[in-house]
Amino acid sequence: MPTSPRSCAVAMTAVAVLLSLSAAGCGDDSQGDDGDLTTQKLSWETCGAPSQAQGGGSAPAPLPDGQVWQCATMKAPLAWDEPERDTIGIALIRAESSGSGKQRIGSLVFNFGGPGLSGVKTLPSFGEDYAKLRTRYDLVSFDPRGVGRSVGVECEDDEELDEYFQQDGTPDDAAERTEFLDNTKTFNSTCEENSGTTLPHVRTTDAARDMDLLRQVLGDDALHYFGFSYGTELGGVYAHLFPENVGRAVFDAVVDPTQTAEQSSLGQAEGFQLALDNYARDCVSKVEDCPVGDTEQDVEDRIVKLLDDLDRKPIAGVFPRDLTESEARAGIAQALYSEDLWQYLTEGLEQAYDGDGSVLMLLSDSLNGRSENGEYSNITAANISINCADDKPRYTTEDVEARLAEFRAASPLFGEWLAWAMLSCTDWAVVGAADHPDVRAPDSAPILVIGNTGDPATPYEGARKMVEALGAGVGVELTYKGQGHGAYGSGNSCVQTAVDGYLLTGKVPKSGTVCS
Repeated sequence: MPTSPRSCAVAMTAVAVLLSLSAAGCGDDSQGDDGDLTTQKLSWETCGAPSQAQGGGSAPAPLPDGQVWQCATMKAPLAWDEPERDTIGIALIRAESSGSGKQRIGSLVFNFGGPGLSGVKTLPSFGEDYAKLRTRYDLVSFDPRGVGRSVGVECEDDEELDEYFQQDGTPDDAAERTEFLDNTKTFNSTCEENSGTTLPHVRTTDAARDMDLLRQVLGDDALHYFGFSYGTELGGVYAHLFPENVGRAVFDAVVDPTQTAEQSSLGQAEGFQLALDNYARDCVSKVEDCPVGDTEQDVEDRIVKLLDDLDRKPIAGVFPRDLTESEARAGIAQALYSEDLWQYLTEGLEQAYDGDGSVLMLLSDSLNGRSENGEYSNITAANISINCADDKPRYTTEDVEARLAEFRAASPLFGEWLAWAMLSCTDWAVVGAADHPDVRAPDSAPILVIGNTGDPATPYEGARKMVEALGAGVGVELTYKGQGHGAYGSGNSCVQTAVDGYLLTGKVPKSGTVCS
């Protein structure tokens, strides 16, 4: 099943399908002697290997200058409306600033999206890329509540998840619809059975309050923040709740905060279709022949035919699994997150046409958080749990069927898939909080908001909607004319100069700046 519009991991992490990412574990914490969580002292220790829920792997290697990654656990209330009761642990990671004295500004806190992506696992992968930022900041990230080692939500086991991701995500008749709904209900009831006490407390507003606690525990007067994808929604909610505490903040690959889950799904269908069009155009424009089609339309027609064929008969994938239509579609979607992955999409399609689905399945596994050893991170469980706790609408089969034509028109390849995914929260154990997040923050410091014209997962228009919603004088819009999910990680010097300049010197770019 596809993830929701606000659930997709930042594009940089997509390359993990073929590149091994570093990872980390967590140390212990100590609460303040007076029971005040804001006075707790963190016990930073050299990071160990991450848990499987975080994504598995090895402990992170030191940075080139020898700085080691340190991990700790921060205590936070399970229920923020009853802060004096039970506490949970929030897993943290940091690399201390390479600067000293007056050079150091404070901590720069990252959220890499999802919801459901482990910041403890992800941040070390980009430590070298953020070397300039580390000259003035400690680089800090965390597993948001419900994710990884932060009381990670548990749903189905690895074997059950293999079956879950192979199910038909575009049911064609009554029998397939019944099976689809039954599988969704089974997944959701398993989440409630295994993590029922956690599910009511994983809303984005809860994570935003955790971030303000983290700010205080780190000793910072203001929260300096870099959010990607869903991390922009989290940052916007933080700015709404704590506008006076916002420091220098950057939102990249921006979620449209004005849309309902249905509107976001439709927008994402359009976004992935745009990315597919761009991929096809790029492939046929090469000097040599495009191996997966003669024209842009031929490329897309052949992909549609491949999926239709897989719907009738899967092909060999990664032994012993077969590649189904749903997994092939997920693999294609994963490859569209980053232009760096287009070459693997071409390879995967070329092989699939010859009956070998292994590359597309590896891409699908990456999207779904499955490691080579067959174990899953908890990204899917966390993603669905956070989205369903946030989103108030509960859609029915009738709702989906009424909108199928519109979704198909938005994307022949992804529309129907994303329409049926709106049923993910049907019969969820927790009532959704709102139709869309509240990010109004008229008293906040300036926030740099970056939209990418070729972004498949968070379409470009969302950046302007975020700027408008934050309020006059707060959102500073920057446009990147590029491909993929996010702009800063693209390597574009114009984007990086604007972001680094703001975070390091406080220089706010002119709103409306365009980078290409």
